[in-house]
This record gives sequence, structure tokens and C-alpha cells, in this order.
Amino acid sequence: MSQKKISAGDLVDSQCTKCRMVTNHTVVAMVGDKVVRVQCNTCGGMHNYREAAPKKTATPRTTTTKADAVPRQPRQRAATADLIFWEERCGEDATGSAKTYAMDGAYRADDLVSHPVFGIGIVTAVTPPNKVEILFRDGRKLLRGLPR
Repeated sequence: MSQKKISAGDLVDSQCTKCRMVTNHTVVAMVGDKVVRVQCNTCGGMHNYREAAPKKTATPRTTTTKADAVPRQPRQRAATADLIFWEERCGEDATGSAKTYAMDGAYRADDLVSHPVFGIGIVTAVTPPNKVEILFRDGRKLLRGLPR
């Protein structure tokens, strides 16, 4: 069997840009043996030829057993752990030893900080050149500060 050579005026399947699906099209222009431009027989739209995508074959899904799965820690548990850590380090008696927060202040990990809006916090990380992560009662905040 020989396959018929396609020429202008023939019908081909193409992905229509207006219909957004594969429909029947009439070949309008060709370059050599290659279809370049087509007109949709459903909506009448003219566009470049887009070859109909081959049908996808279903791939079997791989499932993991409960024994293989690693349980994720919910955000609520992480927030609870932060709150417990904050209460241990920044209790009610820590107010006097806390350093007043300033954007141009120098900090290091485990420094106690008193912020005018967020309250008492503990520096958990210093990221050069000018960022500090501070754990407050409401959660972690990334603020400006210099490493010490």
C-alpha cells in the first residue's frame, strides 16, 4: 500500500487554535512536501498547521505502601514546637535582658530582642550581610540586622 501524497486542497487533521481541539482542516499552503497553513472546516479559522498530537497511552500509577511513606509534619505541629521553644527561652522574666531592636543593630544567634510591634523574640539565624530571623510569640520574622 502506498500512502497518498498530500497537496493543497486536501483534508488533514490538525489542532485548531480557535476550537482548541483536533478537527478536520483543508490544506491552504505547503512548502515542499510539508503542510504549512490550514483552514479549519469547523470554525473557518486559518492558522499554521499543528500536527494532531498522538493519543497518550495510560501509564500505570505507582503507589507507595504506608510502610514506605514518610509522614509529613503538619505546619500546626511546627508552629507548636516554635511556641514551646519561645516560651522556654523568652519567658516573662526575659523582658529585662532583651536588647531593643534596631535595623542597624548587630545580632547573633540566641540574642533576646525586644521589638516595638512584635514584642520579645529570640534570634534564631543571622544571614549576612543584613538579615536576621527572629522567633516571636506570633511566629518567625525575617528582619533587617547586621551580624555580630
